[in-house]
Amino acid sequence: MKISNFDFKNKNKTFIIAELSANHNQDIEIAKKTISAIKKSGADCVKLQTYTPDTLTIDSKKEDFIIKGSIWDGKSYYDLYKEAYTPWNWHEELFEFAKQQGLICFSSPFDNTAVDLLEKLNTPAYKIASFEITDIPLIEYTASKGKPMIFSTGIASLEDIKLALDTCKKVGNSQIILLKCTSSYPAPIEEANLRMIKKYSDDFDVITGLSDHTLGYLCPIVAVSLGARVIEKHFILDRSLGGPDASFSMNPEEFGDMVEKIREIEKSLGKQNYILTDKQIKGKSFSRSLYVVKDIKKGDLFSNSNVRSIRPGYGLHPKFLKDILGKISEINIEKGTRFDMKFLIKNEK
Repeated sequence: MKISNFDFKNKNKTFIIAELSANHNQDIEIAKKTISAIKKSGADCVKLQTYTPDTLTIDSKKEDFIIKGSIWDGKSYYDLYKEAYTPWNWHEELFEFAKQQGLICFSSPFDNTAVDLLEKLNTPAYKIASFEITDIPLIEYTASKGKPMIFSTGIASLEDIKLALDTCKKVGNSQIILLKCTSSYPAPIEEANLRMIKKYSDDFDVITGLSDHTLGYLCPIVAVSLGARVIEKHFILDRSLGGPDASFSMNPEEFGDMVEKIREIEKSLGKQNYILTDKQIKGKSFSRSLYVVKDIKKGDLFSNSNVRSIRPGYGLHPKFLKDILGKISEINIEKGTRFDMKFLIKNEK
């Protein structure tokens, strides 16, 4: 699977997504400065969200439409999304600006008209947000475009995940990425449940990762060590800008530190094979091998007193010691000589 020029065949590279979300304060210049900072921080991708207040909800102050139990308590859904949305007439300019910066850019659509807009912009992928994973008509329409589908699973039951993935596959799209997510803002670290990353991979045979709302970068770097191939975090130029997502978004320095740690972890994970590196091969000099440790005359018996397994490792493998002991030397051998089977008399071999 590829998203633009990022090839997931390279299993030693993590796809790092910076989520712009609402962190532009309805100012396109702030959005552009943020995208530039995202590039400098080492991310592979910037992700937008494509909705309007009216495509997500209705303008109502009835009890059902007032948010409860989150950092946005007391606000209506409509007012929150009015504050947070990315104007649709920015999208083309932001996609192009991201491309100029050398960043991949795609978005989360929240209805079919958003998909239509993103298709016109040749989006290389789609992200289905946690709260939309049950919107099967949206998933079906989005997946039908044949682009990679990334799902956050913040509120998803097993049945929800199965249905979402089956919906993709029914329209011929098996390009699927599942991101473990906790839909709390910020998310408590004890609810991260990072072990699910590997379980998703085992259960669904898809690429997996983490969409993280915890504070800091501990969970993302642990996730990579557990097999995450994708990391997504919210990004903000400066939390003092405020806004709906500021409290759980990373600033450029924090995001850059996270990327650096992830890249170091990638190097440390290596590959699953038994091939020794050049340094490991050189290190074999510190291993044990068989050496003559006392001068030996022709006709002497080899014993534990004149042949031992010692460092360095240039001599005969220690596994042959039992085959040597009690045998007769064919020649005189000086102390410190690497043992060789040719030292045995021919009829003793």
